[in-house]
Amino acid sequence: MIEVKVIGAGLAGCEAAWQLAERGFAVKLYEMKPLKKSPAHHCNDFAELVCSNSLRGDRLENAVGLLKEELRRSGSLILACADATRVEAGGCLAVDRYGFSAMVTEKIRSHPNITVLAQEVTQVPQGPVIIATGPLTSDGLSDAIGEYFGNSKYLHFFDAAAPLVTLESIDMEYAWFASRYDRGSADYINCAMSKIEYNEFVQALATAEEAEVHGFEDKNIFEGCIPVEVMARRGVDTLRYGPLKPVGLRDPRTGLEPYAVVQLRRDNAAGNIYNIVGFQTHLRFPEQKRVFSMIPALHKAEYVRYGVMHRNTFLNSPTLLDHTYADRRNPLVAFAGQMTGVEGYVESCASGYVAAVSMAARLKGEPVPDYSRKTAMGALGYYISNEYAINFQPMNVNFGIIEPLTERIKGKANKNLAIANRALEYLETMRKEEQA
Repeated sequence: MIEVKVIGAGLAGCEAAWQLAERGFAVKLYEMKPLKKSPAHHCNDFAELVCSNSLRGDRLENAVGLLKEELRRSGSLILACADATRVEAGGCLAVDRYGFSAMVTEKIRSHPNITVLAQEVTQVPQGPVIIATGPLTSDGLSDAIGEYFGNSKYLHFFDAAAPLVTLESIDMEYAWFASRYDRGSADYINCAMSKIEYNEFVQALATAEEAEVHGFEDKNIFEGCIPVEVMARRGVDTLRYGPLKPVGLRDPRTGLEPYAVVQLRRDNAAGNIYNIVGFQTHLRFPEQKRVFSMIPALHKAEYVRYGVMHRNTFLNSPTLLDHTYADRRNPLVAFAGQMTGVEGYVESCASGYVAAVSMAARLKGEPVPDYSRKTAMGALGYYISNEYAINFQPMNVNFGIIEPLTERIKGKANKNLAIANRALEYLETMRKEEQA
C-alpha cells in the first residue's frame, strides 16, 4: 500500500487525508495539536472553525453554494459532517462548531487507512505529500517551505475574528429575530440603530484604541475581512453599506426600515451564543466592550470571546503551483488550504479535495481529472495558478472566476443558476467517465 503524508488537520488536510484513504492509500496525518497551538487554535479537535460557524450561503445562485453542492456530490467528508451538524441560519449553512470538529476528528481517527501523528513538522518531506498547515503555519515549517522553493517570498495579510456574546445578555427591547427579506427562518438577531446612535457609534469606533499588531497596515488588509474600525475610518456611511446595511429588514416596533442594523448570528447548536456579524476587529478588549456597548441592544452584552487579529501567510502560488495545487517542479509535493491563496473554509476544503484526488491519480498512473473553469472547484485551482496574475491576493470563490456562459441570459440570478447547473452537469459527466 502506497503511503502518503498529509501535514495539517484543518479542513483542507482532513479532506485530503480522507479522499486519499478512501482511494486505498495509507495516510499519515501529522497535526501539531495538542503539543503546540497557533494563536487561533482553542480546542484539540481537527477541522477547527476559528472565525465563525457560518459556511456561508447555500443557494446555487451563490458561488459558495455551488461549491458546497459540488463537494457534496463528490463525496466530501467536510460537507457530510457540516450537513450532519447543521444549525439553522436562514439561507446559510452554519454548523455547531464543536460538534462539527468532533465529528470530523472521529471520522479521521477511526479510518483504518489513516494514522494520526501528533507532532510538528519542520521540514518539507519527500513526496508524496500534501502540506495543508493553513495561514498560521509554524515558523519552523514556514522557513522550510521558503527554503524548499528557493526562498521564494511569502505574502502576508491579516485576518480577523468577530466577538461572541451570550443570548441572555442581548436586550431584545431593541432587537428582533428575522432574516433579510424574510428568506428562510428568522435565525438572525437584528439590532436597530437610529441615525444619531449610528453616527455616534461610528465616530467612537473610528477613534478607538487598537491592540498592537506587529506590521499591521490598512493597505495590507484582505478586503474580504476588513476590521470594523477600518471600515468606520473609510467614511461615515461605509458600515451602513456593509455589515450594518438595513436593506430587507423592518423594525417591528416601527414597521419601518431602520437607519442601520447590526446582525447577530447563532454560533452554537444550543443557540445561547451569538456572533456579531462582520465585526472582525483588532481593538483592545476594553475598547471593544466600551464601543460595542453603544449599540442599544448590546449595552449590557456579555462577551464570551472578544475579536482578535491573526497573522496569515500564503504562497505566491501563481509562480509555484499548478491548477491541482501541486508543485510545478515536483507534482508529488502539493499544498492545500488558505496557504495556497484560496480564502474561506469551504474553499480550503475544495483545495484539499482537488489536491488529494489529483495526487491519487498520479500515484495510480491514471489521468489527472480536470475539473476545468466550468466548475467552482476547478476555477479556484486555475485562479491560484494563473501565471499572469498581477499582485496576487487570496480569493473567495465567485462567479467571476468561473468560465462564463456562451449564451446570454437575462438576470443575474438566472445567469448564475445556469452556470451552476452547467457545473453540476460537468461533474456528472466526469463521474460517469470515471466509472466507465
